[in-house]
Amino acid sequence: MRFSVIVPLYNKEPYIEKALRSVLSQTFKDYELIVVNDGSLDNSLAVAEKVLSGVGNARIINQENAGVSTARNNGIAAAQGEYICFLDADDWWEPTFLEEMDGLIREYPDAGLYCTNYYYVHNRKSVVKLDIPTGYFNYCREYANSLCQPVWTGAVCLRRNTFDEFGGFKKNLKLGEDFDLWIRIALKYEMAFLNKPLSNYNQDVDVTHRETHHLHKPENHMLWNLGYLEEEEKTNPDYKQLIDNLRTYGLMPYFLSKEYHDAAQVELAKVDWSRQSPEIKSRYAKPLLYLRAKNRFMSTAARIKKYIIQVVR
Repeated sequence: MRFSVIVPLYNKEPYIEKALRSVLSQTFKDYELIVVNDGSLDNSLAVAEKVLSGVGNARIINQENAGVSTARNNGIAAAQGEYICFLDADDWWEPTFLEEMDGLIREYPDAGLYCTNYYYVHNRKSVVKLDIPTGYFNYCREYANSLCQPVWTGAVCLRRNTFDEFGGFKKNLKLGEDFDLWIRIALKYEMAFLNKPLSNYNQDVDVTHRETHHLHKPENHMLWNLGYLEEEEKTNPDYKQLIDNLRTYGLMPYFLSKEYHDAAQVELAKVDWSRQSPEIKSRYAKPLLYLRAKNRFMSTAARIKKYIIQVVR
């Protein structure tokens, strides 16, 4: 079997049918579909069962709620495909995703990971943010330059034996578990990119369903768990620039919070500020009380804007 498609499912009742039908509509048919129900409390499982009823190459695995990393790992443990693809339950693929992924693999056989461009869907508008030429690419450099994920989980494919080599997704991580795996692969193997948007990253989702909209404890956040790459940070300038940019960009909400401010400062102390933009340096140099007040204002304005958009619809 060529591909195994892993779909973790937790409380995504409004979205799961579209995600599954986008897989079942693929033009390339040599695949299996594995849905891992991570203890959903809504009607997600019933919807998935209805959509997949009578589909011979699809099955559902049920587990107690253990998080997306465990769900994906368990799905892959049951998979039989030579290559693994991932799709979250609130995203969807274009019909030729697997077909063109198969072509990318054949054209660039030495890569350890394959990915395509994708649509960023927000307020019902689809935007393509990446412009990376098709072929092998420098993951760290591309990510550092744009801070737009060149490898996004819903547009990824990797060999099953590569996944096994790196031990899969770390179960303790709730934010950045995918980045943690991609960076380990990128530092050892080539990565191949197809500059064609074939997947849809859905941002029009209730924020309660997105891990990225919460502050996580340091032990569950990838930026506090990259100590094992300390030597790489000293010797690889592309990785150093990427991780510093992710720190200054991703840790601002933690820097502003009272609970995680001190922990954020410890990580930010590792940044080479001489290579950060004047805008970033200026942002962190402002008084903390001013930054917190501005953040509260911006958050309130964003909620009002979202409410107005919903009313207009």
